[in-house]
Amino acid sequence: MLFMGVLSVIGLPDDLRSRLESLFGPISVITDSFLFDFTDYYVPEMGDGIERFFISFRDLVFPDSLASIKTETNSIEEEYSDNGNRRINLDPGLLSLENAILATTKNRSHRIAIGKNLYAEVTLIYHKHQWQAFPWTYADYRSERVQSILSSFREEYKEKQRELNASL
Repeated sequence: MLFMGVLSVIGLPDDLRSRLESLFGPISVITDSFLFDFTDYYVPEMGDGIERFFISFRDLVFPDSLASIKTETNSIEEEYSDNGNRRINLDPGLLSLENAILATTKNRSHRIAIGKNLYAEVTLIYHKHQWQAFPWTYADYRSERVQSILSSFREEYKEKQRELNASL
């Protein structure tokens, strides 16, 4: 299931929401936003008041589409930038029953090339009824709040899987 972690100082403009839906299908859930204070890494580029929220999409995607999706979101980030500084950061990921995988432009020892100069990492695994982090897992993805959001997305995904299996 496609989801996106979003960092924004401009919220989710209506035209951007429409664009995301035209590219990736109907949005299923947009979570409430909360202050992103896990790191100040993005402040020099985006400024203060960065908010974090998550989006899930109704339509399931093939896992091999992650590189193309990340390419699209990178283009969108550029369109919404101001003097070369991003105002919104769209981090697409794939959620399954077993894990949450994020796409990135940065290579590290634990990341796998997925094409188009992009990489994927298993950010969290779902084991023994809970999310488990790795040494490289971002601080917000380690938080109970984000893991609760991902658990709700996981339940949504389980229901989609049930519906798909019932229709076969």
